[in-house]
Amino acid sequence: MTGSGMRTFTDEFKREAIRLVQTSGRTIGQIADDLGIGHSTLGKWLAKHRDVALLSGPHEDTAKELARLRKENEILRAERDLLKKAAAFFAKETSR
Repeated sequence: MTGSGMRTFTDEFKREAIRLVQTSGRTIGQIADDLGIGHSTLGKWLAKHRDVALLSGPHEDTAKELARLRKENEILRAERDLLKKAAAFFAKETSR
């Protein structure tokens, strides 16, 4: 373990852990225990992998493409809302 208490894992290790979850038929908890990592850590890796795979479209499968577009819209709305708040903040600051 490093001095900060945080372990780092290679991308290859993460990909292999995700592959195990997807193909082994075992639970996330079982695989995490076998690999000596936290259940939430493996869950976060899976969620990130799904998001990356989803946003890598366009997809031929209509359902996947719809899910990708919905996720993209969610991200764009969050970015827009953040920019609106920043613009309002800076407008208030410059009017003083």
